Amino acid sequence: MNHNFKKLMIWQRAMDLTDYTFDYCKNMPTDERYNLIDQINRCSCSIPSNIAEGSGKSTPKHFAEFLSTSLSSSYELETQLLICERRAYGKADALKRCLELVVEVQKMIFSFREYILNSKV
Repeated sequence: MNHNFKKLMIWQRAMDLTDYTFDYCKNMPTDERYNLIDQINRCSCSIPSNIAEGSGKSTPKHFAEFLSTSLSSSYELETQLLICERRAYGKADALKRCLELVVEVQKMIFSFREYILNSKV
């Protein structure tokens, strides 16, 4: 089944999301360093990491499982970003961009997972 994950648009956009969230976290309160910031950074890294790991699996079903994990991490990240929004942490425009991008990535992962599961490869 091997895909070159670096060429997958979902991996590229997920990497963009990771960059945006790391940059966003630079302007959060320092007392959140070991709580919310750490959690956001781990979730944002998990999204492209699971896409990459799944791309090397031998069957579409196995790849789809990793895409599901990636999707779950994106929902977790979205929740943490919404907590930041409620708490008015960081720069509002940067947070808005992260939230928009996480939704875009979610849609891409979901669609690609469906494609992988329905492919005759």
